[in-house]
Amino acid sequence: MVCSPTVATRVRIPFTVEANYAGWRLDRYLQEKIRRLSRERIQYLIAHRLEAEGARTLKPSTRVTPGLSFALLREPEPEPDTPQEFRVVHDDGALLVVDKPAGLPVHPTARYSANTFTSLARLRFPDRKVDPAHRIDRETSGLLACGAAPEVTRRLKRDFAGGRVAKTYLALALGVPAEDRFAVDAPLALTGASAVRVRMHVHAGGLPSVTGFEVLGRRTAPDGAPVALLACRPRTGRQHQIRAHLHHAGLPMVGDKIYGPDEAIFDRFTRREMTAADQERLRLPRHALHAWRLELPHPETRTPLLLEAPLPDDLRAFWEGCR
Repeated sequence: MVCSPTVATRVRIPFTVEANYAGWRLDRYLQEKIRRLSRERIQYLIAHRLEAEGARTLKPSTRVTPGLSFALLREPEPEPDTPQEFRVVHDDGALLVVDKPAGLPVHPTARYSANTFTSLARLRFPDRKVDPAHRIDRETSGLLACGAAPEVTRRLKRDFAGGRVAKTYLALALGVPAEDRFAVDAPLALTGASAVRVRMHVHAGGLPSVTGFEVLGRRTAPDGAPVALLACRPRTGRQHQIRAHLHHAGLPMVGDKIYGPDEAIFDRFTRREMTAADQERLRLPRHALHAWRLELPHPETRTPLLLEAPLPDDLRAFWEGCR
């Protein structure tokens, strides 16, 4: 089921500054949060589309402080279609873990407001404050852990930040891994070297980033390309880490518009101008990454939990279509 509501009034996109951004200029903070926009566009939005709490005036040069809240306003327009249902994997009243479908954004963005997981969760659980404790990309499917009350969410976030949560993803990659088990230890950074603003690069000045990989199967796609099914275990939590590390290892993810055969495909995708040739090269309409397992202590009882979400139909069908 999909939905594309038209909103009658301006859409508010809320922001609350996190502690690690203390002292940043406001325009730099927003450019970090909305990386597809230029600095000039960000400064225009601050001047004309920003609503601050308490009628406070904020400028591009304003130094932000933790807890500062404001919203950007955008004109109403039909939102892109997204899945409107998600499966509950675990719910004990405090901890809620869902199997998020591919295509559903977790949080509101410049393009999505009502059609997000957080908006759907408010409708489905009106008596609880469901808040995700971590992020997964819009195209990534799989497990998303949430607290059902603010204090629970804070404990969950501390567990993720403290390395007490083990995450395992499944990915379909193009190529022939030389070993059944291997690791990529390569620092990642946003360098500005790509036309795609959100693309991470292996860079000596980047943040330490390590991912362990295990080959679960090797097959051949109908077009003759070698395909590997991989279990991916990120030991750090950088943006696009698994995708960037697979690209660095010469094993690009199936369906990846940024780290796959040509990053220009991502630009055409954002402009809704993808070609049939683009789709053929990608092989799948979304990147083939699925959040498969979570191992974590329960945020209240501290009892160890192991949760799984099976490979979704689209990725399973592609894998089973390989020989």
